[in-house]
Amino acid sequence: MNNFIKQLNADAQENPAANEEVVASEPTATTNAPEVVAEVAAAPVKPAYVEPVSTPHDDFDWSVDKRNVSVYKNDEKAKYDKVYEATFVNIADGEILKGDVVGLTKTDAVINIGFKSDGLVSLNEFRDLQSLSIGDVVEVLVVEKEDRQGNLHLSRRQARLQRAWERILEVNKTGEVVTGYVTSKTKGGLIVDVFGMETFLPGSQIDVKPVTDYDQFVGKTMEFKVVKINEQIKNAVVSHKALIESDIEAQRAEIMGKLEKGQVLEGVVKNITDFGAFMDLGGLDGLLYITDISWGRISHPSEVVKLDQKIQVVVLDFDDDKKRISLGLKQLTPHPWDVLPETLVEGAIVKGKVVNIEDYGSFLEIQPGVEGLVHVSEITWANTPINAKEFFKMGAEHEAKIVTLDKDARKMSLSIKQMIEDPWTTIENKFPEGSKHVGTVKNITPYGVFVELESGIGGMIHISDLSWMKRLNHPGEFTKVGETIDTIIMSIDKDNRKLQLGHKQLEEDPWNSLEDTFGIGSTHEGTVVRKDDRGALVQLAYGLEGYAPARHLFKEDGKQVSAEEHAQFVVIEFDRNEKRILLSHTRIWEQVIAEEKESAKKEAIAENEVTKKAVKNIQAKVEKATLGDLGSLAGIRAKLEGGEAATEETK
Repeated sequence: MNNFIKQLNADAQENPAANEEVVASEPTATTNAPEVVAEVAAAPVKPAYVEPVSTPHDDFDWSVDKRNVSVYKNDEKAKYDKVYEATFVNIADGEILKGDVVGLTKTDAVINIGFKSDGLVSLNEFRDLQSLSIGDVVEVLVVEKEDRQGNLHLSRRQARLQRAWERILEVNKTGEVVTGYVTSKTKGGLIVDVFGMETFLPGSQIDVKPVTDYDQFVGKTMEFKVVKINEQIKNAVVSHKALIESDIEAQRAEIMGKLEKGQVLEGVVKNITDFGAFMDLGGLDGLLYITDISWGRISHPSEVVKLDQKIQVVVLDFDDDKKRISLGLKQLTPHPWDVLPETLVEGAIVKGKVVNIEDYGSFLEIQPGVEGLVHVSEITWANTPINAKEFFKMGAEHEAKIVTLDKDARKMSLSIKQMIEDPWTTIENKFPEGSKHVGTVKNITPYGVFVELESGIGGMIHISDLSWMKRLNHPGEFTKVGETIDTIIMSIDKDNRKLQLGHKQLEEDPWNSLEDTFGIGSTHEGTVVRKDDRGALVQLAYGLEGYAPARHLFKEDGKQVSAEEHAQFVVIEFDRNEKRILLSHTRIWEQVIAEEKESAKKEAIAENEVTKKAVKNIQAKVEKATLGDLGSLAGIRAKLEGGEAATEETK
């Protein structure tokens, strides 16, 4: 309709002057054509005007088509095109518009948005509506004004998502509370439909208390607060916990504004720890310290309070800025020291439980909140050191006597030893000097052993009084703690409450009779029991021990006597006062060699004497020497000289 072809004659009708020029330019047929051509070539000639020749249908109107409809001119066409375009809605891709449902098929809804063509929207996008009918107005989003097939592409679902996202952005700024429907459970939380858009509810944001069962919330409609958005992927995170915390904060502010020290409140135990119990005071938490639960000592709050238990507590202190409230339970009852029974007086016998043990003593709890100290000096009448941690055990019960009682200072001192009479007042009657007793080793020091004869009575055995025979480097070599030992009372110091005990004095001193047996130069069998670089300790008969210096341990082959080796030893020193015997193995074989040399020397001397006597006898009998006698004398002389030489070598 817009394109039409103009014929040549039509052009001629519109521009006759041009036609005349074309006609004039055409050659005219004549008889002398060559000459004319030559003339034209020589000089241009202005053609003569020729009248147009009339032909049939020159009056044809080419602006009328075959349907007898005239065609608009260009300016008119532009004018009417502009009017036509103005009758349609000007839309852009991604724009959201309202449209009328003008038709329904089995699968789609026909939507008119005022554009030059209608769009189709799948009925699946209307599943949230109970019914859809022609004439309904719906919001749609223009996906494409013209797709590949030339159709208008609309989407109600994308329109709803876009509107939902815009509302979510708005409520995120304003902090408005929204309502959402929990559609399903996912990893780490729940999926919530808010304004038709899926949002994420983390498990930690469901409630102020930990939630493990997410299924119980699926299918529920709840209120939420948008706490986080991601504009790049158009994702939002909602929280139900934030609303609860907001309510709690409001309640907390209200309660904190009415709090006063000493105020009594009712709370529920919501959590128990080693150091105390947390109380829910109706939107506000408070801490009940373990020291404020009971006047008496407790090892754990669960001994008094239980989870979800309702109890009354008193406000001890609170901090508005830090939102901290300190609570007390024991303060609701009078202090036990203020209501002590009349029977608790000095000199009374009481029974208490060990609640604390220190180096200086132990604390006994007489009744909840009332404790007394048993000092280590009040445990036993004995003057020997005693360890409170060995005597007392946590939780054990003991009877004690009240020595001092100060109600104002809330202090009490107790004594266990004063439960019985002081045995040192009549010590001579049961433990006279020289009496023998069996005691228990209670303590060992480098200088002696502390022995308990009976409760409150004991003494010390000095290391030198443990054994006649052995030289001890430490009393632990002789006895151990807890073992029994026979003792004899050597002296009594009643004023200082000390007994001097002995053990070796139970027998006579064997060193008086051993001096003859182990005299210097005597040889004995012995076993090396311990050896070092300086020498060796040798076990001898009768339980005696001797010491052999290192230089006296060499054997004849140059080696030393080794540990656990059995050998002979000679006594080179015997000191009865110091209880010391020095031994030597080297002297054994050195003495044998010396004896052999002495024996050879004596034999040489004896033989020399015999030879001298023989010479004298011969000289006495012969008055004059003969040649034969001279030969005999020469032989005797040579023999004599040989004997003297042997004697010199022996020396």
